[in-house]
Amino acid sequence: MLRFAVSIVLYTDMEQEQFKNEILPMRNRLIAYALRLTENEDDAEDIVQEVFLKLWFMRDRLSGYENIPSLAFTVAKHLSLDLKKRKRHECEELSAEWQSEDETPLQELEHRDEVERLMSLIDELPDLQQSILRMKHLEGLETEEIAALSGCSVEAVRVNLSRARKKIRDKFFENN
Repeated sequence: MLRFAVSIVLYTDMEQEQFKNEILPMRNRLIAYALRLTENEDDAEDIVQEVFLKLWFMRDRLSGYENIPSLAFTVAKHLSLDLKKRKRHECEELSAEWQSEDETPLQELEHRDEVERLMSLIDELPDLQQSILRMKHLEGLETEEIAALSGCSVEAVRVNLSRARKKIRDKFFENN
């Protein structure tokens, strides 16, 4: 009971310094947890940043939670599951776009495997190239729109897009 009372005092009207001292030390454990769930370092890092952002915006209400680390891990779990669902949805959309109506079940299975492999190769790209490639090919944005959203010049978008395509093409055909 005393621990709970101390917890309420610690998390009431949490300010920046207290947040740094109480919440940020969970970072390494949260990254390890998110990495186990996503199997991708960049995704794990993004999830932990989002967890911290959510906790920061909730800082005035954290006193209502008995176990803040448990809350942080629960948020990380839900964000990981949402990310997996979003990626699976992207893969299904891409597969549906490329699928021919007269494919045999075997061709459909091979096609789905290729799309999954392609999506995993995209996940391995550096963050900027990955984002630009997704915006261009999955969201259908124009180069100028991508430049405005990413804060890069149009030329930098083109260069990153070209490099991303080349890396994927090389890795894709390297194993075939």
